[in-house]
Amino acid sequence: MDDQLNVPLEDAELLAEVELTTNLIIAASESEESMSQDEVDRLLGLAHRIPAQQGHSRS
Repeated sequence: MDDQLNVPLEDAELLAEVELTTNLIIAASESEESMSQDEVDRLLGLAHRIPAQQGHSRS
């Protein structure tokens, strides 16, 4: 009898998401305090955006 749940995991995007989630869970479980949003963003590989200054244009 074939196990319907025994399916090879070959989806690269899914694997990347699982790895990010795993890294976040491990870091959160090892942290003695709540993690800051900056720490979470860093673990997820998110770049910080610098908001454009309003009223100033580049020439």
